[in-house]
Amino acid sequence: MSDIIRRDPRAEWIARNRLHPLHAAMQPAQQSWMGPNGVMRKNVHGVGFMGPNGIKRIDRSGAQQGGVSRRAASAEVQLPLHQITAPAFYIAVVPDMVGGRLSSHDRDLLGLARQLAGNAGAVLAVVFGECKETTFATAGVDRLLLLDSQGYAPEQRVLGLRAVDNQFAPRHWLLPDSRTGGGELGRRFAASLGERPATRVWQVKDDACIGRAGAGLQDVAQPLRRLILATAECAEPVSETRHEALAVQLSTAVVPCLARIEDLGAVEVDPAAVPMAEAEFILSGGNGIKDWGLFHRAAAALGATEGASRVAVDDGFMGRDRQVGASGIWVTARVYVAVGISGAIQHLQGIGACDKVVAVNLDPGCDMIKRADLSVIGDGAAVLEALMVAVDNWRQSTLTPALSQREREPIVSVR
Repeated sequence: MSDIIRRDPRAEWIARNRLHPLHAAMQPAQQSWMGPNGVMRKNVHGVGFMGPNGIKRIDRSGAQQGGVSRRAASAEVQLPLHQITAPAFYIAVVPDMVGGRLSSHDRDLLGLARQLAGNAGAVLAVVFGECKETTFATAGVDRLLLLDSQGYAPEQRVLGLRAVDNQFAPRHWLLPDSRTGGGELGRRFAASLGERPATRVWQVKDDACIGRAGAGLQDVAQPLRRLILATAECAEPVSETRHEALAVQLSTAVVPCLARIEDLGAVEVDPAAVPMAEAEFILSGGNGIKDWGLFHRAAAALGATEGASRVAVDDGFMGRDRQVGASGIWVTARVYVAVGISGAIQHLQGIGACDKVVAVNLDPGCDMIKRADLSVIGDGAAVLEALMVAVDNWRQSTLTPALSQREREPIVSVR
């Protein structure tokens, strides 16, 4: 049998669609789970595999030969490596890298760059500031260039992009048309180059790019520009190949400029005043929350915007403007923490665009646990109290050295 894992798009679609009649049959059977009273439960009927003669067999060595081990073995297969020794041209991508990591918008942009590069070109990722990402190879990056940047310095970043343009001469520049820096930087860079960019592009096809216009109600087709500002879901992210992600450097240092804009740091805002659709950190409670006073104190301690499920809103614990889901507000938070929420279909649709989902629930088989990137099986009140204690200890350890340093500084009076 071949070791190449073949994808079945129809089976993947059925596995994602909870309303499909065959959805339950496509889910892997749970072998063990934690019960509500803390006792580990095991499915004795799910142990073993069906032999060639139809008799069920049990492998006592632990190396199961059923479907679960097949799925685990397929995950270990490495993707084919796509190498480009001497690129004919470059497609430069400047991701937002919010929090030092690639967002879903950045991965879509890299997928579009991979389409434009083809087999002869290379995708060059230009990253500013702090970088915590370790999956550039599977995201479609052939060459990686890290440039130093501190705080909000768009003028200095434009000079860095000009230096990259002079050395590598990319055929196309791709930047995310977002509110987290890519939209402004792309327009500043276009003005510096004296070129007209293609903005709000959601599709590139046949040497033409299609962008949104008229408050998103109309599509405008224009020739393929050298500088493209693309929206989210402009292309499918790279998923079938891995790339080298070789580090490159500029041959000359970037000339520093006298900044006309001074970065005074982040401004502290009240999380409750942030609209749900724009919040980056949301703590959402559901029917599993019994102490709502503790929930409000935890949200204030974590600095999170409060949200709620439809059940909690219908019961009167939260306002209608805090309801998350398809029947409420669609959210795009970087971190979404769901405490005591089972995961109704409309709620899962509303958090589909969140980068990271953390679920706290007593039921390990609920849909929210299946959707979450990180799951905590336990009582929500105990988890919230532990989080508050951890945050308080971190703040004391962080602020105490700063206060002691300030006390040691001499006091100078000026008359």
